[in-house]
Amino acid sequence: MRGTTYYDAVPQMQDQWPIKKALTLSDVDITHPFLTLSRQQVETHILVYMSPEQREILQTEGQVGISAQDDDTGELCVMKLKWRGSYYNLIGKWGKVVRGKGLDVGQEINLCWYNGCLHFSVPQQQMIGVVPQPPIQMRVLPMEQDHWPIKKMLTSSDVDPNHPFLPLPRKSVEDHILVHWLPQEEEKLRKEEQVSINARDYETGDVHSMKLRWRGNYYNLMGKWGNIIRQKGLGAGQEIRIRWLNNCLYFSVPEEGDLQRAASSGHDIWPVKKVLTSSDVDTNHPFLTLPGKPMEDHILFYWSAQAREQLRDERQFGIDARDDDTGEVYVMKLKWRGSYYNLIGKWGKIIREKRLQVGREIKVRWENGFLVFSVTQ
Repeated sequence: MRGTTYYDAVPQMQDQWPIKKALTLSDVDITHPFLTLSRQQVETHILVYMSPEQREILQTEGQVGISAQDDDTGELCVMKLKWRGSYYNLIGKWGKVVRGKGLDVGQEINLCWYNGCLHFSVPQQQMIGVVPQPPIQMRVLPMEQDHWPIKKMLTSSDVDPNHPFLPLPRKSVEDHILVHWLPQEEEKLRKEEQVSINARDYETGDVHSMKLRWRGNYYNLMGKWGNIIRQKGLGAGQEIRIRWLNNCLYFSVPEEGDLQRAASSGHDIWPVKKVLTSSDVDTNHPFLTLPGKPMEDHILFYWSAQAREQLRDERQFGIDARDDDTGEVYVMKLKWRGSYYNLIGKWGKIIREKRLQVGREIKVRWENGFLVFSVTQ
């Protein structure tokens, strides 16, 4: 937006749909619903048609409300176009559009601006999964060395519900949280000394609207912190762990220090479970199908941003898998298939060695850079 010049003389469109995009994993993720559009396309084919008032709102507030029409159904909805620096996000009712149209990776969406409205279309004759892909070259990128880069032992003042706020060291926040923010978001924090953020409890999945307040040498996390203290029964001496991911602050307060103590205390250390089907144990076409959301919540969550991006771009990623029952390690690949994932590579060997059959349960977790699995006997 800054430094962008607009002209009142609008060029004549040669194509009814000047903006076209093949949908990606992040575009059809209903847990974080937004459609990403390139800055050049939006500013060339959308912003030049907006009113001066709309452009002014977008420039000053970073987003503007617009009307969007599904040309396939005629349905009209109110959405927002949000400026993100080098690109734009279409947000608001995008999650509803994804679900309503059954959108999936590889489909093409067409967009144009006409008569004060953003029009879009996703031709239904497209066949999902037949989009030609370039040859895949696997590169193993390093995973995060520490899944939770910010850790703090809670003090009595941290868990005081009468004065609820959590102070965090300035260096930790700036090195591991603000580094992921856009410059304008950091600028807002400096000017207003606080900014609203979403914070997600990793144990429960609950999302809280909170504020991060700058206090010189440290930052205070406040807002719903008192509710969190009461709901989780926090006490002095417990450890809280924090990280920033997908524009959200994640926090975790484990009840036990490690997986072994968690198991002995009755906690479930296997977040991904599946009953094996006939296709899972077919040695002629060996692959294990794993559900999309549990994998993203409990496996990809621990990956580095680079690793997740490579998986999206190349549709598969090399990983090490460890059989928790035998200790044996296999070099395998996790393949992204849109709404689910396939574990391939040495799966046929695992089927034969463990004599896997339909109906048995496989359990999966991520631990210290390994995909760990176990099959109940």
